[in-house]
Amino acid sequence: MVRAEQGRGTYVRAPRQRVRRRNTERYQWEKDRVLLDEDERVKTGATEHDTGLTVDDLKFHAEYSQVQADTEMAAALQVEPGTSLLRRVYWTSSRHENAPLTVSYSYLPYDLVAANPDLLDAGKEPWPGGTQHQLYTLGIELDRIDDEIRARPPSPDEAELLDIDPGVSVLTVRKTSTDTTGRVVEVADVVMPGDRTELVYSHKLQRWKT
Repeated sequence: MVRAEQGRGTYVRAPRQRVRRRNTERYQWEKDRVLLDEDERVKTGATEHDTGLTVDDLKFHAEYSQVQADTEMAAALQVEPGTSLLRRVYWTSSRHENAPLTVSYSYLPYDLVAANPDLLDAGKEPWPGGTQHQLYTLGIELDRIDDEIRARPPSPDEAELLDIDPGVSVLTVRKTSTDTTGRVVEVADVVMPGDRTELVYSHKLQRWKT
């Protein structure tokens, strides 16, 4: 509720934009949007879905680079170490705040993505329909997305970028996307400030047979 600044005193913290990710419905919502016309896809995206903000409320940042898969990422993507990957770093912030809402580090096999040169261009972001539509342009349909969630202290760079107060943890989601052939096509690590993020999951349970 309050924030202490050395040499300046203690101040009441201003309310921050909250993010509420309903991942169970979110991923299906993203998949359903893939088949919509671009005029419809461009109107809103996943961040708007999570925050209730509009496209005009948001600032988007994307950085692309080509990297080699280390041992951990090679195992996650089920490729050989040293395989070329497209690394994408995204963050989105409200125009009313400086700190990003989340930061995402996305990895895809480079040779897979290179089949559509537009997907190698960070200047094409934000892409209407997001990653699922980008994969659709390659003839890829996702079968499932697996999330692994952890809480940990932020790195110094994360604390500065996300404007996290001392003692606040981050939530991380390791998101693994698998296509209908069983191939892992994307691994993304989403880093979220723990003091203003909610993760909501709803699971439909099958009834007992009587």
